[in-house]
Amino acid sequence: MPQAQQHIQWDVELIKRYDTSGPRYTSYPTAVQFNEGFTLSHYEQARIVGNESRQPLSLYVHIPFCAHVCYYCACNKVITKRREKAQPYLDSLYKEMAMRASGYPKDRKVEQLHWGGGTPTFISHEQMSALMAKMAEYFTLSEDDDRDYSIEIDPRELQNGTLAHLKKIGFNRVSLGVQDFNEAVQKAVNRVQSLQLTRNTLQEAKQLGFRSINIDLIYGLPMQSRDSFRDTLKTVLELSPDRLSVFNYAHLPQRFMPQRRINEKDLPAPQEKLAMLEDSIQLLTQAGYRYVGMDHFAKPQDSLAQAQISEKLHRNFQGYTTHKDCDLVAFGVSAISQVGDTYFQNNANIDAYQDALDAGVLPIVKGLILNDEDVLRRAVIKQLICHFKLNFPWLQARFNIDAKSHFSAVLDKLIPYVEDELVILNDTGIQVTKKGELLIRCICMLFDEYLANPNHQVRYSKVI
Repeated sequence: MPQAQQHIQWDVELIKRYDTSGPRYTSYPTAVQFNEGFTLSHYEQARIVGNESRQPLSLYVHIPFCAHVCYYCACNKVITKRREKAQPYLDSLYKEMAMRASGYPKDRKVEQLHWGGGTPTFISHEQMSALMAKMAEYFTLSEDDDRDYSIEIDPRELQNGTLAHLKKIGFNRVSLGVQDFNEAVQKAVNRVQSLQLTRNTLQEAKQLGFRSINIDLIYGLPMQSRDSFRDTLKTVLELSPDRLSVFNYAHLPQRFMPQRRINEKDLPAPQEKLAMLEDSIQLLTQAGYRYVGMDHFAKPQDSLAQAQISEKLHRNFQGYTTHKDCDLVAFGVSAISQVGDTYFQNNANIDAYQDALDAGVLPIVKGLILNDEDVLRRAVIKQLICHFKLNFPWLQARFNIDAKSHFSAVLDKLIPYVEDELVILNDTGIQVTKKGELLIRCICMLFDEYLANPNHQVRYSKVI
């Protein structure tokens, strides 16, 4: 496979120096800024303004159920083996869709759709079909080849014919949870999943013609070592998925109860984690994968890599996406929507979520209306995190500002980054170097006004 791009330059001393904690910037401002002063009238105004744009839509559905608990998981989930619990929740989803869909014209085609969780494949084939049919009833689903309809899959939860069924009802992309192939690691995080099962799932997905197949890995898990994770990486390269997500495990047991079952003594040392990341970048880029940014790799021909090359890459609450001009309409417990310059989130408690809908009330509990400065800085951070550059003339044309004057304090803070050759700064803008791409979160943090507030005391994961 040809090399996709110039390789990232690994400088361990610089990485250690800048390896602080910070947001992942699936949004700016981040979700910690959401407030309960956001009302349903604010939601209605956002919907009206969004409809004036006539931009396409991206739909997200959160299905929280899992049959097993993975100790590393920080997602909003309900652990149960009782499959009958799914239907009442789906009925609530349908109520939410009916209440919200009436506000979106049918000419706003759904270019992106994602089912996440939890484990979306927890529900039966019949329930999958019914859910997709309801979405088609309320929204105009795309049949275009370039649509991006994806679902998260736990290979352990697949029934016979599930992948074929997902393809039949409209999905063209799947993401397989793997995390690590080492059996000791799997046991330590309570996720035992054989290589053969993963291989069979991936091969079947390829045979069925799914447009893109992703595999999720995590480095920094208990019992992992540099050597064991290299073995996992080599195995993944043999499987040859279209995309890879290689996440850093953030151990925050005080926030996420399942992580309390992990013995901290079994976690790899920080220098061992850095070595795992170094190996990931080296092995994957040498094999031809393009480093898209922030944990994500893709084959050069994959739509994610192509979106970055054509400068159409976007980032939202689902991470990197390929359709940049979509309003995100999200359904389900804890789901976050982004409509124009407004963010809002559903209740994170499943009982409260369902009770609100039973009472005929939308379960939106908090949100944020962006001000002009938020919108400006969101655009800056999005350019940096998606394309590793910032063009000052573009900012001036779009926002009618003198970028160097407006961000003079930030540019002063950027001087050490220039001296360390992490960025190139000139009159036309900022270019992140191959040495600086790994530290893109640190660079974005300089433009984050909220982090400068002395009352901002949120614990984030490490940037590396």
